[in-house]
Amino acid sequence: MATGLFDNVTTPDDQQSVPEDAGGYRAVSGWAIGSLVLAVLSPLAFADWWLSVVPLAGIVVGIIGWRQIVSRPAALVGTPLAIGGMVVSLGMLIAGLTTLTQIYIAELPEGFLRINYQMLQPLDGDPATQVPPSAYDADGKDVLLKGYMYPGTEQEGIVQFLLVRDQGDCCFGGNPKITDRVLVTLRDAEGIDFTPRLVKIAGHFAIRPAGTSTLDGGVLYHLEDAFVR
Repeated sequence: MATGLFDNVTTPDDQQSVPEDAGGYRAVSGWAIGSLVLAVLSPLAFADWWLSVVPLAGIVVGIIGWRQIVSRPAALVGTPLAIGGMVVSLGMLIAGLTTLTQIYIAELPEGFLRINYQMLQPLDGDPATQVPPSAYDADGKDVLLKGYMYPGTEQEGIVQFLLVRDQGDCCFGGNPKITDRVLVTLRDAEGIDFTPRLVKIAGHFAIRPAGTSTLDGGVLYHLEDAFVR
């Protein structure tokens, strides 16, 4: 019968029945191999917060593999793989979280307020166009907001565009809710090129209902004198 990555050739009963002159063969722990594979993938933790689960999984799998080998030394090998996987994963986890934390702190300009789209949504039971108190709290302040550029006809040198909440709204023909739209006007006349990636925009936040030629329904929120972080 074929075995999987985390299956081992021998069992506890087999371990007791292996004669000493059987050539000394011991299987490599599948958990130890898995820990090494996850360690190789652990630099993904530098890309985003949620990807820290990769090195975290490498640590857990390595611990399981190491304990398995210790409990069955006559049947299994792979201690260096398990320990190496744990050490590399732990290092990447710490380094990745440290880097992401530094980026998170540095991206906010001095004196600016960090906001998100959840703060712009109406309260439960309110009309879809109702501006919540949390949005009014940011009105007239310099803020940082992350979102996605809504694709339009322009691809280069864009100085005004809609910043929307997620890629489902901006990239697949959806019509985002009015409270998921922010009209951005950049201070730099050269503008920026369109990108499907997450962008960080800092600027002066204003609540002012206005029409837009890009989408039906217009906009409520604006980021003016804005720049990319």
